Parts: sequence; C-alpha cells; structure tokens
Amino acid sequence: MSESVHPDHSPKAALAVAERYAGAVNYLYPLLINVSHKHRIVRDRLLSALFDQDRLIYEAAKSGQISRLYVADAGLAHIKSLLRFMADPARKLVSRRQCEVASAHLAETGAMLGTWIRHAQKR
Repeated sequence: MSESVHPDHSPKAALAVAERYAGAVNYLYPLLINVSHKHRIVRDRLLSALFDQDRLIYEAAKSGQISRLYVADAGLAHIKSLLRFMADPARKLVSRRQCEVASAHLAETGAMLGTWIRHAQKR
C-alpha cells in the first residue's frame, strides 16, 4: 500500500481520504460511462454510489460522529458489491482485471477509513 495516514477529526484527514477515494472514481468513471445501455440500471446505481460516497466522507468529517464513519465504510462495501456484480462472468460488464484494480483503490480508501474509525474510537 501507500503512505500511512492517521486521520484524526480534521478537514485535512478527510481530504486525504477523499483524495485517495478520488483515484478510484477517476479509474472507474471512464469504464462505467462506456457500459452498454442495456445495463444502465446497474451502471447508474454504481455511478450514483460512487458520487454519494464522496459526500459520505465529508459528512463524516464534519459531523464528528463515529456512526457517520461507519456509514461511509458501509458505502464502500456497497460499491465493492456492485463492482463484483458487474465483473461476474455471467455479465462481464467490467473485466476481472479492471475489478481487481478498482478494488485495490477502494481497499486503500477503506484502510484509511478503518484507521480513522479506530482513532475516533480511542478518543
């Protein structure tokens, strides 16, 4: 993985998590806009989840509530689930390799979010 970030409850920490997450969005967005219109429902849900997740990260930072961090963490899990659905061999809307790369981006974000949650629980 990359550099370790120990987010606290600061806007700087939220920005670090959001910037890491932006890497996942920047990777996935071009792939998703090229998905066939036949599969627009799942494509649109994943796009919506991607952009909602950014909002969840900033809301967690602003609120100072651990529960919001858990909601943001659940949002990442939802995105991963939709991504696996799209990569399923029955659909192949994204390739296995594309799914792996996107999952790695999301895992980095999840690790940072997990560190943030653990740090917030200690306070």
